[in-house]
Amino acid sequence: MAEQTPLWTPTETFKQRQPLTEFMQWSADNYGAPGDGYDAFYCWSLEDRAGFWSSLWDWAEVVGEKGETVLDDPGDMLKAKFFPQARLNFAENLLARAGEGDALIFRGENKVADRWTWRRLTAMVSRLQQAMRSMGIGKGDRVAAMMPNMPETIALMLAATSLGAIWSSCSPDFGEQGVLDRFGQIEPSLFISCDGYWYNGKRQDVADKVVSVSRKLGVPVLVIPYAGDTPALLEKLAEGQSLEQFIAGFSVEEITYERLPFSHPLYILFSSGTTGVPKCIVHSAGGTLLQHLKEHRLHCGLREGERLFYFTTCGWMMWNWLVTGLACGATLCLFDGSPFYPDGNVLFDYARDEGFAVFGTSAKYIDAVRKGGFKPIETHDLSSLRLMTSTGSPLSPEGFSFVYEGIKADMQLASISGGTDIVSCFVLGNPLKSVWRGEIQGPGLGLAVDVWNDEGKPVRGEKGELVCTAAFPSMPIMFWNDADGSKYRAAYFDRFDNIWCHGDFAEWTEHGGLIIHGRSDATLNPGGVRIGTAEIYNQVEQMEEVLEAICIGQDFEDDVRVVLFVRLAEGVTLDADLETRIKARIRTGASPRHVPAKILQVADIPRTKSGKIVELAVREVVHGRPVKNKEALANPQALEHFANLEALRV
Repeated sequence: MAEQTPLWTPTETFKQRQPLTEFMQWSADNYGAPGDGYDAFYCWSLEDRAGFWSSLWDWAEVVGEKGETVLDDPGDMLKAKFFPQARLNFAENLLARAGEGDALIFRGENKVADRWTWRRLTAMVSRLQQAMRSMGIGKGDRVAAMMPNMPETIALMLAATSLGAIWSSCSPDFGEQGVLDRFGQIEPSLFISCDGYWYNGKRQDVADKVVSVSRKLGVPVLVIPYAGDTPALLEKLAEGQSLEQFIAGFSVEEITYERLPFSHPLYILFSSGTTGVPKCIVHSAGGTLLQHLKEHRLHCGLREGERLFYFTTCGWMMWNWLVTGLACGATLCLFDGSPFYPDGNVLFDYARDEGFAVFGTSAKYIDAVRKGGFKPIETHDLSSLRLMTSTGSPLSPEGFSFVYEGIKADMQLASISGGTDIVSCFVLGNPLKSVWRGEIQGPGLGLAVDVWNDEGKPVRGEKGELVCTAAFPSMPIMFWNDADGSKYRAAYFDRFDNIWCHGDFAEWTEHGGLIIHGRSDATLNPGGVRIGTAEIYNQVEQMEEVLEAICIGQDFEDDVRVVLFVRLAEGVTLDADLETRIKARIRTGASPRHVPAKILQVADIPRTKSGKIVELAVREVVHGRPVKNKEALANPQALEHFANLEALRV
């Protein structure tokens, strides 16, 4: 049954102040967009995609030459080309501001704090660009970085992309094979690494890993000082320089920007790699820029000088999303390390001290704050905070409620969903609409999002596949090492002809919002009925005894049975009483079909480096099949809990 009242509704004053409202009126005046409300405007953004994206380019004042043609081959998703005559440079658009205002603010746990002005950032990019150019880096070359989320990482990315090089990054907690599985495929011209990093208050050494990776990649290494011993690391490297050595011969000069086609490669991102070697997903400079400008300025309402924060590592696409906030003139607030060191207040302390306008995080983090008993609404002045965003996994209805009851009552909460595949969101927030408990507010402008059943028909009131039925600018331009495009087509277009099938199990709501019920390949099929795993997690993870859960479908006696694994709070054991209460919670909160046939206690649950639980890997282990790429996991040892469980044989 639908919620009767929204959790938050924008006031008319709030709506009128939104950049989205300004853009809608601007598009009506200059491009003939309808002037009768958001819903009509969204429909126009699909019906006249060329007009919409052209209007956004003009209104956002993209730096570059737009060209006359906006969209070629609009009816073919694989052949469609946006702005085929355009020339631009991604870094040039991000370094649009100058002066002494804050561009980057950084906290590395409680060990390191730094603040970069726009002047300092531009100066560092200038010197890095010259140093990279001197070693021959240019258009199409790959620059790979194993770095924390710190200011130097952003400066390095901007320097590389100013030259037309392609940037790729991961976080320093990746294992050696995980780094090689990614960067070994793309053959970088330069490998960048920190000398160490902080996590949970402890110094983490990376020297041996850097030496081994650099030897196997066979490329020069640039070492960035952070939490280790740079001179000692450099002594072990065959060919390496410190940051200071790298830029020593170059003074600050005006940055030169290589303007390239809209579709020129900008980033190589990687799939999670839990079912094999990660796919190398290549994103364009123009598509990434335009899509992020739309999401930041319109859907997030981001303005020049506001503080934008996202809790992310450089191995998650939310880092790529975050850094484009510079193109709005926003100040980026960076954090690296554990969000619970020294305690669960650390990010809220940061938000209070720096005045975050936008606080981005994961659903798992929100749940951990709730279960940790933290209530920032009672302890922190978050008056500047107007938007909180959540992604990584579906935010439960209880998570929605906690944000308003435990963090801040008067702000917009936007659950968002998209991913590495599109380096952005399919569905996200809308500052002109109400927030309803458990619902994502709606699809992104210019994206023809829908939910289809197995027969390829749009459905309302039932679950199905999340699809996009028309081309959009931030589609990948290719997969690396996929010359004939077969891997690309198989990833998104095998299910429905000329339709992007995203792999999410989703449902429209009566408010025009969406609910994501989990990944399609992780849905459960007991008795032939599809069930989303998120529906089960939403119930069981609200119980104080349950810290975390993971659910799979086990092949058993010619059917599939639902098996739920739970990680319990300290001192709690799964006994008959708790099992009965878990089943009752799921039965009443979801449905009798969702009740697992088996509930088992485990010590840990495997997850990726970005914190996503990996149902497919657990399913493989339970069925006695090998997990192809354990290096993609943050805690691969957790899989051992699921092997050879006697209880799964009966």
